[in-house]
Amino acid sequence: MKKLIFTIYLILLPYCAHANDIAIGAGVGLKDVLNELSASYSVKNPEVTITKSYLASGALAKQMDNGLKVDVVFVANLEWMEYMKSKKHVDASTVGAFAYNTLVFAGIPRHADKGSIQGMQDIARLDKIALGSPKFVPAGDYAMHAIRKAGIEKALEKKLVMARDVRDCMMYADRGEVDGAFVYRTDAMMAQNAKILFSVPTDLYPRVVYMMAVTTTGAKRDEIMTFYNFLKSIEAKNILKKHGFEVQ
Repeated sequence: MKKLIFTIYLILLPYCAHANDIAIGAGVGLKDVLNELSASYSVKNPEVTITKSYLASGALAKQMDNGLKVDVVFVANLEWMEYMKSKKHVDASTVGAFAYNTLVFAGIPRHADKGSIQGMQDIARLDKIALGSPKFVPAGDYAMHAIRKAGIEKALEKKLVMARDVRDCMMYADRGEVDGAFVYRTDAMMAQNAKILFSVPTDLYPRVVYMMAVTTTGAKRDEIMTFYNFLKSIEAKNILKKHGFEVQ
């Protein structure tokens, strides 16, 4: 009898130890704001442990295909959220807009000294331009939309430097390893050396929207839904605005 009780205890112990864990999966551009949101939530809910995986949206989706377990996901465009819905990774009833952003072109001004860089046509004079790999990085996909619509794709075809995510893209520009980079405004705000050279006209690319959803497994847990509701609260929206995001 003692042996039976001991065996049951061992089986239940890991479950109890992790009962209050919340796992977030998100695009790299949301790292700083989600870190602050998680910290704010944990102050009022100290029993909850929040773990975070930051990957380009496409890489996150593929990791989930391969078994990555998360409870709440954030992606930087509609297409990757539709992909997650098609794979039954997320509970469709929880899918919604989390925040909005805009695309800018940033660089160290001295690296953009081939005349003033004030718009899309001007960047054809530069030698190295960074953007996130469009296949997996929404910021890069938005940038390619803008490049094509501006009619400068051919002029830039040998000048583009592909980065694995938007933060790496910003880092290249901030270190002066490229003449400029297409990044989100919120990423450019954190640069030490690079400056916003111009805002990409919003009629050249789809609106940047960060989508949020609870996974199909996470939706079955009350603690996950409580955190999800916090992310839609006024407190959360104020933190988003502080980091430069737009909210509705």
